[in-house]
Amino acid sequence: MNISASCDLENELFKNVFDKTPEYIKNNKLMDFSNEGEFTFTLKKEHLYPYDEISNPEGLNLLDWFANYSKEAKVSTAGIRGPQNILFPQDTRFPINLVGIVLATLAKALVVKEKYEGKEIIKLVGSEVRYNSQLYLDAIARIQAAQGIRTLTSKDRQTIPIWLASFLAFKLDLVGGEYITSSHGISVKTATKDLNSQGSQYLPEESLEFVNKIQMIFEKVEKEGSYEIKISAKDNPLIDESVMEKLEDGINLYVEYLKNGVAEDLTKLKSMQNKIVIESVGGCAYRTLSRVLEKLGLTDKFDWNNTEEDPFFHSIGKYDTDPKGNKTFYDYSVDATVVAKRQNGETFFPVIESLDYDVVLRDYPIGTAVLITDPDHDRLTICQLESEGNIPTLDENGISYIKLGLGRVLTVFTANQAFLMLMDYRMKQLKQAHRWNNHSRFMIKTTASALSWDEWAEANGIKVVNVPVGFKEIANIMKKVELQLKNNPNSSVKVDDVFGNTIDLGVQPRLIFGGEESGGMIMGAEDTVKSLIGREAIAMREKSATEAIIVASSLIAQLEEDNTTLSQYLLEVFEQNNIESIFDTREDIAYYNESEPDIEKLKIAKTEGEKQRTKNDLFFLSLAIAINKGVMTLDDAILVLNDAFSGLDFTNVKSIKFVGDGTYIEFTDKYIEIRPSGTDAKTKAYGGGKSLKDICDYARILGNYSGERTDLHKQFISEEFYENSKETALDDYLKFVEKDANNEKFDIPEYSF
Repeated sequence: MNISASCDLENELFKNVFDKTPEYIKNNKLMDFSNEGEFTFTLKKEHLYPYDEISNPEGLNLLDWFANYSKEAKVSTAGIRGPQNILFPQDTRFPINLVGIVLATLAKALVVKEKYEGKEIIKLVGSEVRYNSQLYLDAIARIQAAQGIRTLTSKDRQTIPIWLASFLAFKLDLVGGEYITSSHGISVKTATKDLNSQGSQYLPEESLEFVNKIQMIFEKVEKEGSYEIKISAKDNPLIDESVMEKLEDGINLYVEYLKNGVAEDLTKLKSMQNKIVIESVGGCAYRTLSRVLEKLGLTDKFDWNNTEEDPFFHSIGKYDTDPKGNKTFYDYSVDATVVAKRQNGETFFPVIESLDYDVVLRDYPIGTAVLITDPDHDRLTICQLESEGNIPTLDENGISYIKLGLGRVLTVFTANQAFLMLMDYRMKQLKQAHRWNNHSRFMIKTTASALSWDEWAEANGIKVVNVPVGFKEIANIMKKVELQLKNNPNSSVKVDDVFGNTIDLGVQPRLIFGGEESGGMIMGAEDTVKSLIGREAIAMREKSATEAIIVASSLIAQLEEDNTTLSQYLLEVFEQNNIESIFDTREDIAYYNESEPDIEKLKIAKTEGEKQRTKNDLFFLSLAIAINKGVMTLDDAILVLNDAFSGLDFTNVKSIKFVGDGTYIEFTDKYIEIRPSGTDAKTKAYGGGKSLKDICDYARILGNYSGERTDLHKQFISEEFYENSKETALDDYLKFVEKDANNEKFDIPEYSF
């Protein structure tokens, strides 16, 4: 693949990848998508087994690839993702590769053709700016076309955000869509996010349908020796740019949606004096968001940074040393909230520091807000320039900041803090418009998100539905609510949360907020959103940084008029709503270096890391499952925890529960959640409560625990129960997902476009 480096650091990445790629892979010419005509790829039995220069020179080891791919399909929270060989994308040693994408696309096409036999099937495919995105998009569109599936793409297959792909899948009543991204992950990572007809990401059972189809293809290859996969011509008429071009990529439809919600009244924003800075990490946001702002009459209210599309993300988050000080390429991702430690123990924000804001923001006045979005434009981090004199107040209230010199700091709000402000401001907007009391209100949040959100909701008569991590979980609750609204419009809507509580949302409830601590959010519309054929939704299915930016900008404009800062507003929200759990934390424990360019070393390190992650998970998870199944009592579990962690006190623990993807420990004054990553060898430890030091200590110690079973742990929980606790937990999770699920069959309409 011929791509050129934009800087020395990217060149170092390319050199590492090139040097670590074997010659047989460099010379692999399996599929040539530069061939714009029709062609056929023959999958051979030899491809299923490992490469051997003598005995199997055509080996791709696809059986091993598939074993890992199918395993991730069962647990993935945001698409099946992983690293790729950015220079040689046909490298099947990597989790994401061209051959795998071809197989998965074909399998999904076969599944959907069986479901909708004889119907016109239309899907959408889009991508952000990552390496090889255009190649993968081309492959997906051409394979679908070869299977008779009409595929909508933007003109010249340009980028769109994930939320726009999701919005259009619902709004246009498509069978679904494909989107190529890995959110804010490191540059060499990518994924295909599968969208269903609702525009929400596949739940595990949906992923398993096409995974099983790949298995059937492999079985046929084993039996018959080969399997032919047809790839259409690049200009096949079933690959349709005209619809997206006619709809301006759906921008007008989305602006209409915004005007029914957070963009209903933009008066204050339009009269704002100071500019708001939008940081378009990777550049994907600019092409779409700039057009949305133009149609809303807001173009002159914003300045932009990093608008050019760049798969290296303008070197953001990239360093030439690792956290231990070793000279090597190291990628911290582009998650602006990532906190790391220098060798001297000092904490810092590696992503934000790489943005050079001491220079970029030098000429902006105190009070300037900076809104940082990610490569697929679905997450948002909110920052603001403040005076250094505010540092004592910021420290006291757990608000992070970076010193920029010249007497200024940049406050960096966690999503827990930022979104609390946004939901509070949205409530006040609706009250001012005399619309708040038109409906009962509720929130959907992940268990890992802030306790302050629950306390705020309680203070304002808002019901809260807690779900596992992942926006598809939030969408699943939305769909359950909508089914009841459709079937029993005059009755109270009731749903279960992941804690096992039944929540009465009232008659004709509306979503005030849906979101998670990792930076993704959505706000519900006052009037249900209708698709072209009349399907109704209370909100969209994917987090949207555009929606978040509109409501955040409106708040910032209001605060400019009031001559106050975001941090002052946050403290007012705490005070006005009697919020005591004002602190939150997240500890990210990575068990290996994701940036390792040697895939064989990476695989070994990841496998060992996964073992460590699983041991940590099972120690806590088995306690939660044992309590739930009556094998031990809560008091027994408290004894185990006090014994294992002598420096911590667990006597005020109220409950220990499995919450779909992690273990939630509820104390009288805080919570701690230990959650294994569904996509990597990582553990995440979250905390919220009244003392920042307290929750940080618990999250750090529990998150970094080796997972070794103590004698007391073994006394209460047998080895067999311990080994089976993950499978038991998965069964419990699926019961939660499936209870009262909205499984209405999607009927393909007669399309008029």
